[in-house]
Amino acid sequence: MTEETLTETLPPVRHWPALDLAGVDFDPVLAELMREGPVTRIQLPNGDGWAWLVTRYDDVRTVTNDPRFSREAVMDRSSVTRLAPHFIPARGAVGFLDPPDHTRLRRSVAAAFTARGVERVRERSRLLLDEMIDELLRQGPPADLTELVLSPFPIAVICELMGVPATDRASMHSWTQLILSSSHGADVSERAKNEMGAYFAELIGRREGSDGEDVTSLLGAAVGRGEVTLEEAVGLAVLVQIGGEAVTNNSGQMFYLLLTRPDLVQRLRAQPEIRPRAVDELLRYIPHRNAVGLSRIATEDVEIAGSTIRAGDAVYVSYLSANRDPEVFADPDTVDFDRSPNPHVSFGFGPHYCVGGMLARLESQLLVDAVLDRLPGLRLAVPPEEVPFRKGALIRGPEALPVTW
Repeated sequence: MTEETLTETLPPVRHWPALDLAGVDFDPVLAELMREGPVTRIQLPNGDGWAWLVTRYDDVRTVTNDPRFSREAVMDRSSVTRLAPHFIPARGAVGFLDPPDHTRLRRSVAAAFTARGVERVRERSRLLLDEMIDELLRQGPPADLTELVLSPFPIAVICELMGVPATDRASMHSWTQLILSSSHGADVSERAKNEMGAYFAELIGRREGSDGEDVTSLLGAAVGRGEVTLEEAVGLAVLVQIGGEAVTNNSGQMFYLLLTRPDLVQRLRAQPEIRPRAVDELLRYIPHRNAVGLSRIATEDVEIAGSTIRAGDAVYVSYLSANRDPEVFADPDTVDFDRSPNPHVSFGFGPHYCVGGMLARLESQLLVDAVLDRLPGLRLAVPPEEVPFRKGALIRGPEALPVTW
């Protein structure tokens, strides 16, 4: 087959603009791509060329768990089409490592994210949350639930787990917002990442030989034993710290959905025992991000769903579309608190499965319990269409959630 004939058999390249979507509406471009087929081709607003997009649940799990699709190879292909206007990962960062280096690095902090490690911060997290709800009630309605609870709570919890002093939480939050924004430009994002990296380098360096259970102590000890380099430890710390704030946006979308669906809130109040299962369903349903995240590069020719992905081709998977695959989730566009089993991939799959998935579930459950139980009359203070959602951000979520009670 000639190259010309091969080109003719490829699906068309679809332009996927950076949409600023409000509410919990599913991305209409992604919905169209899902209808076109399990494997399509896309061009995102930045970078060059095109990439494959894999949308079906089984295929997403295949790609994310197959060593022939490399994250590390992306480092040599910084021009790959992408959502963000800049490409600034540090070489050796855990998000761009493949096993066995990726496995070695994650093992150094695994203890903090086991069931025991997460339980270690449960009671402290509940107390922090109660204090924030107390302050919300003291100030009285109307209030911004994001400003007073949904933003400071995940910051406090991830800083607790990381071993970052409370006095440095504001700096962490500021750096994270600049790193995750696509609207400030590459220089601002890179400077924020470098400043956060320098902070963690100093903190981890002080904790070599530590026997503490927080993440920076575990990393310091691993550096001291020569199991990871300081550069690797810093890259992992930055990634975990930034990821910890994803709960702000996820919970913002959860509460926006609940406050616009009183039938769902009524059931959660009447049947508190279903809340853990309901949180999982909300995590499956809400659109966590805009477009897609990090790409992979095929290291050899691989066939996926009848399409041949050639060695060197860039590939994206969509966890959002996988979570709406009708072959796996009956009535996928319906919020069903009785859905069981619910094998969603909101925290990813394969070696790069989100290390903080268990912690995020804990925080989401604590938030649902505290907000529903302590604010029985909670409702939006503005019409749903007036709730402001983030613009120019890689992660979706409300900028503010005005409520009253």
